[in-house]
Amino acid sequence: MTTPTPPTAYADEALTVRASHSAEQIAGFLVLGQLDTIGRPDKLPHDLWPEYDPVVVQAVWDRALTVGYRAGLHASRPRFHRDTLDRLRGQLEAAGWQAMAGRAAAVTDLLAVTPVDDGLDAHAGMGVEEVLW
Repeated sequence: MTTPTPPTAYADEALTVRASHSAEQIAGFLVLGQLDTIGRPDKLPHDLWPEYDPVVVQAVWDRALTVGYRAGLHASRPRFHRDTLDRLRGQLEAAGWQAMAGRAAAVTDLLAVTPVDDGLDAHAGMGVEEVLW
């Protein structure tokens, strides 16, 4: 087993800058999505939910963002995540969450019978170079 090489100052900084740049892009998508879902800029203050505890609102926001991001990731390339989706469905079934397992089956059952070349996963089989913007 080889000993991991400690990061160089340059690599550490370059990767941090890269992550920060990506975070800025994600924040931009969130801002655009927020406006798109609320309809008009003058309605944005409603998203602060001023009548509720800000700590609770932040906790709900954080959880919803995590769920929405993960769902979007899986939905954008379902075949890439097929094993994960099958595993999650199995966990729901095994734990007795039948209604949720049924909703999950709508995805996993379709993936099981749909040909790969149907266009549902536009990036299937492509390398990273072809997918990057």
